[in-house]
Amino acid sequence: MKVLIVTGSSGLIGSEVCVHFASLGWKIHGIDNNQRAVFFGSAGDTRWNQHRLESSIRDYVHHEIDIRDRENILKIIQKIKPDAIVHTAAQPSHDKAASIPFDDFDTNAAGTFNLLEATRRYSTQIPFVHMSTNKVYGDAPNEIPLVELERRWDYADEKYKNGIPESFRIDRTKHSLFGASKVSGDISVQEYGRYFNMPTACLRGGCLTGPNHSGVELHGFLSYLIKCNLEQKEYTVFGYKGKQVRDNIHSYDVARFIEEFIKAPRIAEVYNIGGGKNNTCSILEAFDMISRISGIPMKWKYLDENRIGDHICYYSDLSKMKNHYPEWDITRNLEDIFKEIYQAWTVKKQ
Repeated sequence: MKVLIVTGSSGLIGSEVCVHFASLGWKIHGIDNNQRAVFFGSAGDTRWNQHRLESSIRDYVHHEIDIRDRENILKIIQKIKPDAIVHTAAQPSHDKAASIPFDDFDTNAAGTFNLLEATRRYSTQIPFVHMSTNKVYGDAPNEIPLVELERRWDYADEKYKNGIPESFRIDRTKHSLFGASKVSGDISVQEYGRYFNMPTACLRGGCLTGPNHSGVELHGFLSYLIKCNLEQKEYTVFGYKGKQVRDNIHSYDVARFIEEFIKAPRIAEVYNIGGGKNNTCSILEAFDMISRISGIPMKWKYLDENRIGDHICYYSDLSKMKNHYPEWDITRNLEDIFKEIYQAWTVKKQ
């Protein structure tokens, strides 16, 4: 039986990866210390996801370890002897990082480095998959000429008709402290791949979403928006006329891509993983869709000040992913995603 370590195992992507690989017959070890609850309070608590994994996955093993704890990370990888590692643990908020800069950097940069060095000391042969972020591009995508439509912005430059490619620059741009700490982790993953010839991948996520997301205002766009609709809570739109665009990918499709990479790993690869153009929506369009599904009008207010370093329009060019792994594609469209999240929040409310 193959063995998989998943960091951030109680989070959205981590838990999906655990369930998916367990269904493929892997032995799963999860590393998670519920730090999301520390970052975001009780609304960000992921213990319920941990309990779900423990009750649904046979022989699931949970390890209450902080990835910043270098000594224990070194020990646990040597002890478990995994066949692959999927690293999803992070301080994930673009906005929160400025108020907790040491926690942010120590988690996203040093925590990732701890895992890489622990992996290298154990084996340079096993795949290491890192959940990075599209925030490594900073606000450079905002320099692309845009066209303003009735309910959204879109790229006016034909070069980006399919979205942002992996070749897009990551320097000379404002990232936010979160983006900067994630750049450090991203580059470290690539460097361990190139320098030590290790099979590593950085997955630069767009809006990663799904029914198992503990969405809060500072992180978890769709999950939080749909929760606000269901609870009739006012949603705050920050700038760009509410027409800012994101591509949304279901956590299952992320897990499926990770499966494909682990089956045929490559050295120091980078992929922009998101829903692609077909799974894009603006905030205004998201309001329209959830109101149609729920029958509940959206309550919202507008602040004419965008978040620092925020993207006006961003969606991922999936060409490289599909070229390298032709067995993979998006399986959940935008309406599927909205309905699943809405149903999940409805159940939790009951």
